Amino acid sequence: LGLYVISKRPDGFHNLETLFYPLPLYDVLEIVAAKKTHLFPSGLDIHGEKSDNLVLRAYRLLQEKYPKVGDLEIYLHKAIPLGAGLGGGSADAAKTLQLVNGFFKLNIPKEKLAEYALELGSDCPFFLQSDPCIATGRGEILEPFQLDLSGYSFLLIHPEIHVNTTRAYSMIKPAKPTHHLKKSILQPIAEWKTTVHNIFEISLFEAHPFLRQIKEKLYETGALYASMTGSGSTLYGIFPKGALPELRLDGTSQTRIL
Repeated sequence: LGLYVISKRPDGFHNLETLFYPLPLYDVLEIVAAKKTHLFPSGLDIHGEKSDNLVLRAYRLLQEKYPKVGDLEIYLHKAIPLGAGLGGGSADAAKTLQLVNGFFKLNIPKEKLAEYALELGSDCPFFLQSDPCIATGRGEILEPFQLDLSGYSFLLIHPEIHVNTTRAYSMIKPAKPTHHLKKSILQPIAEWKTTVHNIFEISLFEAHPFLRQIKEKLYETGALYASMTGSGSTLYGIFPKGALPELRLDGTSQTRIL
């Protein structure tokens, strides 16, 4: 909810401000003791080299540091699209750390597990828990935030446009937000349209006009608030409870309603 990139850091990362709000959209992850470690993917296609998968990287990170970590068969069923701004890969990595920690009884403290999660990705520490948080710094500084949107319905639309995060960041101009995010989120949802923004929409809507069309259609069909999530390309609309529209979009052969 809202995403502002405030400045570029000397370490190459960016300082940002956003509010992470969890939704009930899941991948499935299972680990089983084995004689040799192997990742078995299913569901949505996972692009790239299997060895680069965040789940395997999370497992190997703990294996390198703790001799008790043995070989595993890891089963990953992907339902959350990749490159969609939904944090699916980061969530998988964080949950792998928790599963391996519990399976081998490593007793790693939460604070240390969060450090390991940060080595895998800036937003990975958030997925070690499941409460709304204001995120600052790289995204790893988390402040619990009381926000309950269970009285509303969410519609998520993924146009299957894969947005490379590094390229997305290269296209934006960091700037301080005009409106204070914490104060804006406490206002009625219908007012968020003018005060809660995702800075990535500026460049990505220009590069992919279809994304702008989806957002406009969400408002046309009754969304109280609509935005792109993360660095894209998924867009979401927040509607009154049970009032989700039957959305029809032109050229939607590559569009999934989540």
